[in-house]
Amino acid sequence: MDPRVRKWARLLVDYSIGVKKGDVVLIRGSVEAQPLVKACFEEVLKRGAHPIVRLSFEGQSYTYYKLASEEQLTFISEIDRVTARTINGLISIIAESNTKELTNVDHKKVALARKAYREIRDILDERELKGEFRWVLTAYPSSGLAQDAEMSTEEFEEFVYEACGLNAEDPVEYWKNVAERQERIVEFLNGVKQLRFVGTDTDITLSVEGRKWINCKGDRNMPDGEVFTSPVEDSVNGYIYFDFPAVYSGVEVVGVRLVFEEGKIVKATADKGEDFLNKMLDTDEGARYLGEVAFGLNEGIKRFTKDILFDEKIGGTIHMAAGASYPETGGKNKSGLHWDFIKNMKEGEVYADGKLIYKNGQFLF
Repeated sequence: MDPRVRKWARLLVDYSIGVKKGDVVLIRGSVEAQPLVKACFEEVLKRGAHPIVRLSFEGQSYTYYKLASEEQLTFISEIDRVTARTINGLISIIAESNTKELTNVDHKKVALARKAYREIRDILDERELKGEFRWVLTAYPSSGLAQDAEMSTEEFEEFVYEACGLNAEDPVEYWKNVAERQERIVEFLNGVKQLRFVGTDTDITLSVEGRKWINCKGDRNMPDGEVFTSPVEDSVNGYIYFDFPAVYSGVEVVGVRLVFEEGKIVKATADKGEDFLNKMLDTDEGARYLGEVAFGLNEGIKRFTKDILFDEKIGGTIHMAAGASYPETGGKNKSGLHWDFIKNMKEGEVYADGKLIYKNGQFLF
């Protein structure tokens, strides 16, 4: 096992979710992520906590959406309800060998299952808000993710380790420094009422008054490097073009353009995948409202990988998510969907309460 995998596990267990003795921790991943799953399992045990492991196999999602009936798609197991009400921590590890396996499944089935799963998401969101539950998402360098990123598996491994700060002598100290730098941005944005984003095919205004900005410093995603909030639900007006491809459930949508009126997406088009885009936005009533607006700040992630975990952190970008908002920000929008769309702001501007604060991918303070 690469020694950086053990560093990674300690970082996730100690820094990201802060496992304590007696905690119940769910470790979720695919068989391809077994080295990191095993390392996390060992670290959780060493801390006197109780690990639960759930491994998925290659092709499981495709088989499910191919064969499941409507009754099965909307079924929520009592085991899942009890798990959601019981676990103190969740470590989710992405490691797909085929990221395109859901491209040709019935997208209505995907939307139906997502809508049903909202019940579990609501339980976890409520418990997180109370401080009873913590989670972190990371991506193991699998062959499928490497292919999407157009790298060899070895190159992608190095990319992931660098993005997660695992080449540092002390990764925990590395992320503490990131947290300190980003906190200055959060402190400023928490005093802002309105933001306006201007760029290529983009002029959109939204209110963040009364909402809390969150410093993403490695305690939910790994790698990390962003600040985000949930905009006031009915405040979004204007239009925006997202020049990075948007990938959801393995389906790639290119050239997304959204038009907002009083918070709602009233028009959604795309150069590729427009039908899928609109089906996902019709998941439920909340899916056509913004649940998140964020700035990507990780200058160490310099290339697009088609994996939102990395891409939404790219320095000099913003992203906005359609669907569920984050209760800890004050967001009230509920949905079974949460889909991030990324925009390059290297030639863009952001105004806060009418004042220019961000230009060409950098804050001006």
